[in-house]
This record gives sequence, C-alpha cells and structure tokens, in this order.
Amino acid sequence: MSLSVHQSKLGEDPNLASLVGQILSVADGNRDGRVSLPEARSTWALLQMDEVLLGLLLQDRGHTPRLLGYCGDLYMTERVPYGPLYGLSLPWPLVSWVPGGLQRAMDQWFTPSWPRKAKISMGLLELVEDIFHGPYGSFLICDLAAAHFGYTDRHELRLTNTRVMVPEDEFRRSMQVLRCETDADCVYGVDCHTSCDSTARRCRVEPVRPNLAKACGALKDYLLRGAPSALREELEQQLYSCMALRGNAGQMNMEHSLILNNLKALLWRQISHTKDSRR
Repeated sequence: MSLSVHQSKLGEDPNLASLVGQILSVADGNRDGRVSLPEARSTWALLQMDEVLLGLLLQDRGHTPRLLGYCGDLYMTERVPYGPLYGLSLPWPLVSWVPGGLQRAMDQWFTPSWPRKAKISMGLLELVEDIFHGPYGSFLICDLAAAHFGYTDRHELRLTNTRVMVPEDEFRRSMQVLRCETDADCVYGVDCHTSCDSTARRCRVEPVRPNLAKACGALKDYLLRGAPSALREELEQQLYSCMALRGNAGQMNMEHSLILNNLKALLWRQISHTKDSRR
C-alpha cells in the first residue's frame, strides 16, 4: 500500500522500493526490528503530508532539516538557526514606501562573509543537481525565494519549506489539463511557468525555466556583493549564462550539467583552501 501511494505522488521509479525501506526504518520508532500497528498508523498519518515525504527524500543528502520525532501528523525537525537565506522583513506599512532597488540592496546588508556565502550557494546548487533526474525522479521548485531556505552554524544550506517542491510528473499532469488564452495562464505555484498552445488552448507541459536558472537568479546579488575582484567578472558571466537557461531548449541536459559544474568549480576554487570549505 505504501508503495502504491508513493507511486501516485512521485510517479513510476525503480528506486521507490528503497524509499519504502527508508520509511519502514523511520516507522520502527522503538528500534525493535518490526513495525507495530500503532507505529504504522502514526507513520501513515505523517506521510499524508507531502512536505514530510519530500523532506525524507532529501534528508540523506543534508538538504532538509533532519526529522527528529513525530506522533501522527505532528512532527519535529532539527532547528535551522539562520533564515531566511537573505533579506529583511520590513513592517508592512514600509514595504510600499521602499523602492524595489533599495529593498534589493537592503536584502544583502546582513549576510555572512563572501567565502561563507559561496559555501551556502554551493549547497543550493547541489540541491538543484540532486533533484534534476535524481534517484526518485525529477522535481521542480515552484517558489525559489530566499524565505524558503536557511543555513546552519556550519553554513550548510537547508530547504526549510518543502511545500514549494513538486514532482515533475505531477507538474506535467496538472499543466496538461489546464486551459489557457495566454502564457500568463500557464503557471503552477509561484514561478513554474509553461507556454500556452494557442491552437489547442492548452498549456504545454515543458517548464520554461529550469530550477538552475531560477537558483542562479536568486543567488546573483547574493554572490556578486563582496565577491573577490579577480573573480567577479567571470562569476557574473557564469551567473547570467545560467539565468538564460531555458527548459525547452535543445541539448538542455548537457548545457545544464556544463553550467552547473563550471559554477560549482569556480566557487570551490575560491574556498577550497579556507576553513569555510570544511563539511
């Protein structure tokens, strides 16, 4: 039953059986080697929440806060001491009075040193890499805002709101039945867009911008502010190339991997000799 439920949410994938094994391990709360009926009921209630299931998928890679305990649909995860990733929460009366350019600049005022920002940014790039044709299929992040991320005392990135993730199979099924007049009608969540087929008046299923392009857009100001002068020009070029990625372009998989690897290598060269590189 557990396997069929996960297949309905994540699609057909040969690795789902190993996910079920991981869930059974979590369900065995008293570590006696078997799952009792109360444990099974409690775990079943927990897994009805998609954000918990997605958090478990990414937990082993360190992308989400560790699940510490649960009872039914109540659960506790490790504390993420720093969040959001960047930005200031202005009182609502001030928001409309502060120009957008000034607010973007203010967002970068209280951030860590640049090598630490580079390490945090690599965590986001690795998250994007792991959910792009990962072991349990592909996922889209449909609200890639700084508010949904935080980081630990060791400057390791954590996705603190897994509700913004959606399996790509589910995204495609949803878009396939969506009627449209213009491209503006073809949106899932906050920023997962497709284009409108004006002849069929149906949304196409191919996302316009991949996760990587949106991640680089979120990191652009964050990484360029305070970047070493010898690095800044090359970093800026790579970030803009990354932001220009399109999901429906030919050879997208190869281009995606090339840009991702180049950007990670550039950041790693700058911090590999510092204490901030330690995991």
